[in-house]
Amino acid sequence: MEPVSLPPPKSSALHAIVIQLGAAGKGALPLTLGRAIHAAVMQWLSLGDFQLAEAIHNSQESPVAISGLLGYRRKPGTKAGDDFYFRVSLLHGDLIHPLLSGLEQWENQPLELAGYPFAIRSIDSIPGTHPQVGSSDYSLLAKNHKISGDITLDFLSPTSFKQKQNIQTLPLPELVFDSLWRRWNVYAPAELQFPAVEWQGLISAYELKTHALKMEGGAEIGATGWVRYRFPDPEQARLATILAHFAFFSGVGRKTAMGMGQTRLSVNSH
Repeated sequence: MEPVSLPPPKSSALHAIVIQLGAAGKGALPLTLGRAIHAAVMQWLSLGDFQLAEAIHNSQESPVAISGLLGYRRKPGTKAGDDFYFRVSLLHGDLIHPLLSGLEQWENQPLELAGYPFAIRSIDSIPGTHPQVGSSDYSLLAKNHKISGDITLDFLSPTSFKQKQNIQTLPLPELVFDSLWRRWNVYAPAELQFPAVEWQGLISAYELKTHALKMEGGAEIGATGWVRYRFPDPEQARLATILAHFAFFSGVGRKTAMGMGQTRLSVNSH
């Protein structure tokens, strides 16, 4: 069987939705549910458009970025009714309708993540309904006029990068912005794609820690915290500013469809 290619998007829209869950059992939750959440999202996409879901599965650069399970975890163990949520971002403009269609078909069915039962309480897809919900468009981001040579990114979940044949946990400017540039060029309209960049950015300040996410096959180690980048070149500063806004949707680095690399432009003055 020949691999299915992901068709170019007809829409240039970007979406980030939040799925609110209620625990339907009690006990200790696994520390990470990245693979289980990813499997659920792919199941909903498959219900909405099986061929499109197959193409996503075979794509080299995933058009879906997914957070881990977020919410308060009780030390003795989760109780029924406890609130949780996760976030799904879509870089391919044609995926929002199949995803929402699949979720609608799943309505009133229980959701099991790694054997732990949840109920879907709500699906927040309209900006303003939740701080992590958002929508934009590649063309709108490309017209961003508030250019800054100093850009601070918050790395909200463990972030790492493939560097040659090794794993790099330090979010160096060339790794971060190359990751964003590559994803932008895969899914943005052809007229908005950027030429290759030899990034000359510098790190001017940071506060980082490393964390491990347990996954099948072992732990994935990545950095969380914040980094301030400086781009002396005005054109690189322009591109970096656009891509920093894009990070809200795309995440950066490895395994962004499994909960890693959740990143956004900082709103705090670190």
